[in-house]
Amino acid sequence: MPYPKDHKAKTRERILEAARVLFNRHGYDRVTIDQIMAAANLTRGGFYAHFSSKEELFADAMIGFLEGRGARWREEEKVDPTACQLVMAQRMVDAYLSRRHLADRDGQCPLIAYATDVANAGPRVRDSYRHLVEAMTWLFEMNLEGDPTERRSQALSLTALCVGGMILARAIPETAIAEEVLDAAHAAATNIWSRPARVAPTGYPGRRQPHEEV
Repeated sequence: MPYPKDHKAKTRERILEAARVLFNRHGYDRVTIDQIMAAANLTRGGFYAHFSSKEELFADAMIGFLEGRGARWREEEKVDPTACQLVMAQRMVDAYLSRRHLADRDGQCPLIAYATDVANAGPRVRDSYRHLVEAMTWLFEMNLEGDPTERRSQALSLTALCVGGMILARAIPETAIAEEVLDAAHAAATNIWSRPARVAPTGYPGRRQPHEEV
């Protein structure tokens, strides 16, 4: 009996999800292809029908987070990146810098889990990580208020606070200072959109919108 038409795509998704969770738990270097395929209930021989290398899988698992676990996470937290409403930026910060996210090692954002691994990886992996940084920054930029140039700066600050705060808290979990780091990062993030917006001078050339090509 032939496989259904979507069999290969579904098998690839199983491998990606198994890899994402294992990389989250143990890091890139401590996870083998054999372990990934076993977690996906597949044999090692099938790996190369989908990926040319472990590094390619790592890059694809990272970028796949946006439309996979990340999309489910945004839905659970009622974050609509395209809503153009300040409340969406607020919800993102609340959810990202939460104790629940800190405790969810399997489901955590790759920007937190893979930061060290990416620094020592090849161009494809670094490009996937950069894409996630840009996607998160774009979400904030779309939903902040005020002058476009200032929104960009605010969005980058929010991304840095969220990711940096979680990386520090993840490194020292279950400590008082980890709690303080999350609270301080959240307070600083909230202050970003609470400050009165500066009005750009008349005729100031606005920066390109996130959806426009350069």
